[in-house]
Amino acid sequence: MVTIPDWLRPLYPFTPKSFATPQGARMSYLDEGAPGATEAVLMLHGNPTWSFYYRELVQAIAPHLRCIVPDHVGMGLSDKPENHPYTLESRITDIDALVTHLGLQRIHLVVHDWGGAIGFGYASRYPQKIGRLVVLNTGAFPSPHIPRRIGVCKTRFPGTALVRGLNGFAGPATWMSMHRRKLTRDEKRAFLLPYDSWANRVAVDAFVKDIPMTPSHPTWRKLTATAAGLKNFATNPAMIVWGGRDFCFNDHFYKEWKKRLPQAQTYYLADAGHYVLADANDEAVPRIAAFLRQRQD
Repeated sequence: MVTIPDWLRPLYPFTPKSFATPQGARMSYLDEGAPGATEAVLMLHGNPTWSFYYRELVQAIAPHLRCIVPDHVGMGLSDKPENHPYTLESRITDIDALVTHLGLQRIHLVVHDWGGAIGFGYASRYPQKIGRLVVLNTGAFPSPHIPRRIGVCKTRFPGTALVRGLNGFAGPATWMSMHRRKLTRDEKRAFLLPYDSWANRVAVDAFVKDIPMTPSHPTWRKLTATAAGLKNFATNPAMIVWGGRDFCFNDHFYKEWKKRLPQAQTYYLADAGHYVLADANDEAVPRIAAFLRQRQD
């Protein structure tokens, strides 16, 4: 059982639960609101965040709908095994197993960063279970656009030394992903809490290296299959909330999402960064919560 530090509890007032994934790793997840309900909002984070990223949205929605928010294996408060298949395929399988374990039959999906590929990878397996969709600065399709700094992080050297040794991915993200405002001291501490050592940054490094840029990459086939599955959701109620000052998931991704989900309501926040829920929480959280509470789908 993971102990939540006292300083974190005001920001993260939850009691995480645990689930054993098919590979045997312990996954930490939040299960808030409407216990036992078979309808839930599934919120999936990316790299290098964790369930903390969704804390305000959970508090806004939990009085109305069950909220399930996992920390992917290697991330957040979950186990961080050194030798583990940190691939898109394995992460989709983990989510599939968690949803089955919880008996969920109707899922409203909220995705951010690499959570988009994971979430829509899962959704493409069970399109009949999927209700509302919320897309936040993410991708679920191959793209030729990758910032040079992330390209460097994908390398074995100096990439791994930068990411795992110098915290050169999670650390800079706390300021590069914000534009409207700065994170408070405790918010920054919270984002970085799970990634405080070489060992605990194993999945941060692996997540970056799992981004497929060419067909020869092992994850390319899975990502292209996920992209092909997006056609199944062209009529689902959808909302795109996008930070326009994203150094990674930039406007190329935003325009692609508008093509893939032409029915979506769009909220383009020109001066918000990649951590759009943190940077523009006063606008983003109420809009998303109201959209999900409608439940008319």
